Amino acid sequence: MTILRSREIPSVSGKPRPKRQSSDIIQPSTPARKQEPSAPSLDRSSPPTNTFRRRRSPRLESLNGFTEKEVSTLVCSKRKSNVGERLRSGKKVANGIETSGSEIDSRKMEDIGRSVDLVEETNIVSKELDNSGDDALVRSEEKGKTVMAEVNDVEMKCDEKPRKYTREEKAKGIQAENLSPPITTVGVEEMDIIDNSIPEEASLTESSVNAQNQNGNASRNQQFRDFAERNASRFARFDVEMEEEEESSDKEEVGQQVEDWPGPFSTAMKIMKDREENTIGVPFSSDIERSSSPIVWAPRRSDSFTSPPPPRAPSLQELSMRVLVKNADAITSLDYVPDSLRVQLCQLLCDSRRMDVHFLDLLVRGSPTGICVPDCSWLTEEQFTECFKNCDTSNLMVLQLDQCGRCMPDYVLPSTLARSPKSLPMLSSLSLSGACRLSDVGLRALVSVAPAITSINLSQCSLLTSSTIDMLSDSLGSVLRELYLNECQSIDLKLILTALKKFEKLEVLSLVDLPSVRGRLLREFITARGQALKQLTLSNSVKLTDSSIKDISENCPNLRVLDLANVCKLTDCALGYLANGCQFLEKLIFCRNSFSDEAVAAFVETSGGSLVELSLNNVKKVGHNTALALAKFSEKLQILDVSWCRDMSDNALGYIVDSCSSLKVLKVFGCTQVTNAFVLGHSNPNVEILGLKMDPFLNHLTKNHADS
Repeated sequence: MTILRSREIPSVSGKPRPKRQSSDIIQPSTPARKQEPSAPSLDRSSPPTNTFRRRRSPRLESLNGFTEKEVSTLVCSKRKSNVGERLRSGKKVANGIETSGSEIDSRKMEDIGRSVDLVEETNIVSKELDNSGDDALVRSEEKGKTVMAEVNDVEMKCDEKPRKYTREEKAKGIQAENLSPPITTVGVEEMDIIDNSIPEEASLTESSVNAQNQNGNASRNQQFRDFAERNASRFARFDVEMEEEEESSDKEEVGQQVEDWPGPFSTAMKIMKDREENTIGVPFSSDIERSSSPIVWAPRRSDSFTSPPPPRAPSLQELSMRVLVKNADAITSLDYVPDSLRVQLCQLLCDSRRMDVHFLDLLVRGSPTGICVPDCSWLTEEQFTECFKNCDTSNLMVLQLDQCGRCMPDYVLPSTLARSPKSLPMLSSLSLSGACRLSDVGLRALVSVAPAITSINLSQCSLLTSSTIDMLSDSLGSVLRELYLNECQSIDLKLILTALKKFEKLEVLSLVDLPSVRGRLLREFITARGQALKQLTLSNSVKLTDSSIKDISENCPNLRVLDLANVCKLTDCALGYLANGCQFLEKLIFCRNSFSDEAVAAFVETSGGSLVELSLNNVKKVGHNTALALAKFSEKLQILDVSWCRDMSDNALGYIVDSCSSLKVLKVFGCTQVTNAFVLGHSNPNVEILGLKMDPFLNHLTKNHADS
């Protein structure tokens, strides 16, 4: 194995290099490992001898003859250039250096040879020598021994697998530390230069990389922003007139909220606010009384906490219906069974998933006056065709086939329900909720054979479009009284507004979850046909505001049922409009509205005398003021929903239940504050409490509760 010999590199400028003094000879920082004990000293001028048969390493030949100061200066000058600059050979040189004292592990020599292009590095060295004008570099014998020893270590580790760098190390140029040659002991001045220069350059490199990353991210974000601005108009779907109308209505509402308009509602609000302010300074005996409501209520049964009330015995009719449901396959005829019992029996069968073709044949047999099946999802096209192809529908007045999307496409209607021009002459109520395969063509065929329809339910019919309402207005404009268009996403209120105005006797309109419902469109319809409206359902109409409620209260004096669930933009002013305008409301549905406790109480005091059903589901601010108003002014109340109203205490609920003698159903879902003090302590034997913890309410919850 040949030995790498230290030799003098000729000066680039051609000037003679002065000889280095003995004091300038560089001493190794660590003792070099001796390869052979009798290794002779190497002379720069003498040719290589045959004593050591090592081949000269071409990697170290270009680095041989430099002091550590020159090497560090060379590397630092490289690091000042662009990080990751490609050399002319196309290879990427990672620039960086890190010194720890004056020692560097000899294993890094392997990465030196693999990372640096030797030819390009030689050219860079020559250029650096020309610019700096340094004198000739001289290697000492001890320096040569140190280099030779370190070369041996490098060659012994040539077979080792090179270390792979992480993505972060490559980005920050950490691998450039392997470019440094073996550094020996240098003078004090040279060490100061290295210690002072390298950290500054390292920090400069890291800061420059961070700056480049930030600039790159900023430019990328700017490109995304510019692209979004250019293409935003393609995806925007809005009506300028609608937006302007909403903004103007909001401004009007702000001015009206500040105004103290007279009326019973505002007077009740003022009285309650004054009462709250006066009770602030009243001393309480304890902090518990201060935090609790001012309602005083005590259980009226002495044994309420020891024994629960006796269960109510079911009626003979209920027991009979249960037996019929369990043995529905054994029923042979429904003759002489009233339509009301047929409806209840069908409802129980559908709820228990026991409805089948056998019972449907019993319903359509003969000449029925009503066929009510709340769930037809189990029915196929073949079964539907077989049941209705020979059915006598001349006396049929009520037809309910909800969830019939599977069995009722357009092409089966001509052979079943619309097989002749006079197949449904007496039909007055038609419910096809969930008929997802029914289109405008099929509905037109049904309406053409049923000219006397007064109520039609087309909820969740996704294929129906706005032209359907035009067809209904032309055919049933003078007779239709009830129209349900819940969740018909293809119907736009703006397009059907003209058709809706043609329904002269329309009393019930349900527009649940229609995104096209807006204040201006609703105002136009209510102004034209609001006098006859008795029921209006606007659940999930999130774009409605207080101005829409004001229009309803002014134009719908005969309104009996109003559903405003999930209309989140309403404020206390909306309740004031309803209290002053709609004096005969019997059913009022609120859910997730932001009404205050005082506003709800004021409404109940002024207009709660006629309420039969009230839902305050998730109206979180409802508290003791509402409880006091309900107990005093709601004599006709039968169904009350205070689910998720956590401010309703046991005293408040007990006071309501004991005072409202007509109350039949109380819903307290999510009211975890309710305890046995109320459940077992109230004195109303007719009330049914639904939603208690660990209570099997599904056994008692039926659709008839809302109609009772």
